[in-house]
Amino acid sequence: MNNALRLGSGPHFTLTLHSEEATYAFATAFARRLQPGDVVGLSGPLGSGKTTLVRAIVRALHGSEQTLSPTFTFWHRYDGDPTIDHIDLFRIDDPREVVELGLEEALDGHSVVLVEWWRNAPHILPPRRYEIEMDGAGDNPRTLSLREPD
Repeated sequence: MNNALRLGSGPHFTLTLHSEEATYAFATAFARRLQPGDVVGLSGPLGSGKTTLVRAIVRALHGSEQTLSPTFTFWHRYDGDPTIDHIDLFRIDDPREVVELGLEEALDGHSVVLVEWWRNAPHILPPRRYEIEMDGAGDNPRTLSLREPD
């Protein structure tokens, strides 16, 4: 996947992912730069590939696919090196609801944090974060836009 080789070519770029294999290739390249304390906010419509991208990042960092979508539990922790916290804020209607979830531990800087639907509660993410916007659905290619931390 040649587009993954452009990773790091600037603070913001967009690429087209034509298959799930291309998503995994991008995730592998992207995961190499993630370290504890990094936060990645993922956004895009239902079915755009956010959870697939999370699964691919976890596999790249831990060598196995251990991910579950935390839509109903809000948060899963995947132990390994590094620890990965996967948060899904899809069901958050009011950003004030996040206070009751106890996510402070996930955001304490000791893990890589992947947050789906982060725009439902943007105040919980630190200002220094990666932002990934995905678009597309079904068998169609996905468009992925990455904004790197300032």
